[in-house]
Amino acid sequence: MLARIGRRVNPLARGAASLHDEVMTALAVTLLIIGIVLLLFGVFVEAVQFLLWIGIIILVIAVIMWLMRFIRRQT
Repeated sequence: MLARIGRRVNPLARGAASLHDEVMTALAVTLLIIGIVLLLFGVFVEAVQFLLWIGIIILVIAVIMWLMRFIRRQT
């Protein structure tokens, strides 16, 4: 029923890939928002200065994830 011209088509192949992209996008956006919030807390509250560095690290990770996704789509 799923065969086309002698080869089988995997009905979940496209769905699984798009689901993976959606999860990665949601994760990257979530990390970006958390990074910005922690960055703002670190800047405005001197008592929790370490949050500035945690926010910067999370922002860098979010940017790296976005770049990996962008590069993967280009290939």
